[in-house]
Amino acid sequence: MKTALAIGLMSGSSLDGLDLALVRFTSDEGHYSYQIEAAETLPYPKYWHDQLADAFLHKPEELIPLDQEYGAYLGQQVLRFVKKQGVKPDFVASHGHTVFHKPELRYTLQIGDGQALADACGLTVVNDFRTEDVNKGGQGAPLVPIGDDLLFGEYAICLNIGGIANLSYDLDGKRIAYDICIANQALNWLAQCEGLAYDKDGHLARQGHIDHQLLETLNDNEFYRQSPPKSLGREFFETHQKTLLQSCPTNDALATFVEHIAMQIAQSVDMLPQGKMLVTGGGALNSYLIERIQKHTQHQVVVPDRMTVDYKEALIFALLGLLRLEGRTNVLCSVTGAPDDSCSGKIWHPRPKAQ
Repeated sequence: MKTALAIGLMSGSSLDGLDLALVRFTSDEGHYSYQIEAAETLPYPKYWHDQLADAFLHKPEELIPLDQEYGAYLGQQVLRFVKKQGVKPDFVASHGHTVFHKPELRYTLQIGDGQALADACGLTVVNDFRTEDVNKGGQGAPLVPIGDDLLFGEYAICLNIGGIANLSYDLDGKRIAYDICIANQALNWLAQCEGLAYDKDGHLARQGHIDHQLLETLNDNEFYRQSPPKSLGREFFETHQKTLLQSCPTNDALATFVEHIAMQIAQSVDMLPQGKMLVTGGGALNSYLIERIQKHTQHQVVVPDRMTVDYKEALIFALLGLLRLEGRTNVLCSVTGAPDDSCSGKIWHPRPKAQ
């Protein structure tokens, strides 16, 4: 039996902050268990919120220094976190922050330079988990399903509602997973139009009225008719949805988009045998959204403890790093559509400091 102490870093497209999770893994012949020993979410300072929100508008020559600067920032936060906890982890696994994701054009970019991160925190770093799969012709996403399989196998369906909603489940012995729809990216943006960081408990959405014409337009997108594997990026929201949501009052737009999310989730899972659906990510804390999902689906919606809700993705990225260091599969071709599975991620070691 082996143990490893890791830090998982997650920055989602909803820009609600940087998640850090200190996880102790125990493994025995390919069977893994975990304990989250400490975790926190750091809201982004205005500088980083704005830089990351606008990164997709940058020119290539502007993204290179931003990549390095953000990597150093991540490393500084890791260093502060480990000093606070009084531990020295074996490694750090970082998702990075997605700027571009266009797998059909064979490119994806998550900034947060691995060498800069390793140098800043003094620890081994694993990052860039998507590129290898995309280079093979896969979607490079979702990446969480291997963790759903290894750590949360008792649930029939694992649903994550972050900036983007995605799910995974087993079908005929294979793990199937894909992005369903934009979620908190849109809800948070609408709340910010009213001067709020997010719509707590779906309070504003609950007060609004569903605009059925808008709902029909949102639902009538070619992406929802595509078969998996498929994935989404920020570009989808900017191109297909942002302008539509400006056509009605904010509360009504929120109510309508919540209904859109709930309907798309139900449409994605209701052909499966009835079972328990684990819901994590920031959207799991939106009680109105959870009510609407339960209204539309036959499955039992389960919202777990707050630590699992908040840090499941950071936890699983820590697992992806461990699997990479062990030389085991961490990206599933049944999920991404690539020709074969991958042991993906780049490994970085801190460079000796100049004397």
